[in-house]
Amino acid sequence: MKAMILAAGRGERMRPLTDHTPKPLLRINDKPLISFIIFSLRAAGFTELVINLAHLGEQIEAELADGATLGMRIAYSRESKALETAGGIANALPLLGSEPFVVVNGDVCSDYDFSAVKRAAEELSASGRLAHLVLVPNPPQHPRGDFALEGGHVRADGETRHTFSGIGAYHPALFAGIAPGAKARLADLLHPAIHQGRVSGELYRGMWQDIGTPERLAAADRDARAAAR
Repeated sequence: MKAMILAAGRGERMRPLTDHTPKPLLRINDKPLISFIIFSLRAAGFTELVINLAHLGEQIEAELADGATLGMRIAYSRESKALETAGGIANALPLLGSEPFVVVNGDVCSDYDFSAVKRAAEELSASGRLAHLVLVPNPPQHPRGDFALEGGHVRADGETRHTFSGIGAYHPALFAGIAPGAKARLADLLHPAIHQGRVSGELYRGMWQDIGTPERLAAADRDARAAAR
């Protein structure tokens, strides 16, 4: 099974740090953020990885190369301009193949065990589901959440809503209607699938951070350095 890291975004909220460095290469405890994701994927048994590139993408490719030193085989999906989440995934489908796959945002810092979402991806075809989302308790910057969870099924509305972690498993059929190179939002695909009852989910209560601002990057760096002592 293949995994994909979304690394094409401009990182506007991270400026000026991202003016000269792509967000996935910003450092936590002197290591690129993307390396933590890669190591976690490798620990879960992933060996084939697709990374999409746009803003300063040549720096990411120069840092990771073909992935051999990381125990991975990395292929790159290049975008002349960022295509948003669903557009980026659809553009990478020739590299991802015809089987379900796992996707993670390139700015996620977490101790989540990707073995769980890998198992969910393996079950998508047989179950008829199109996606499986990992949700987390709402962080301070996103108090209203994104989706509800009921009996393992993701709902658009509910009494208690959780935040989408940026980690998910997807069947390629979810992206079938998107032309290569077209911009598309993931939410616009997920909501119809949710209404059809074809999206499952789980709630992860462990360590998870969306490294979306310089302040959150600094906090994650402090936490990582303290844990390493």
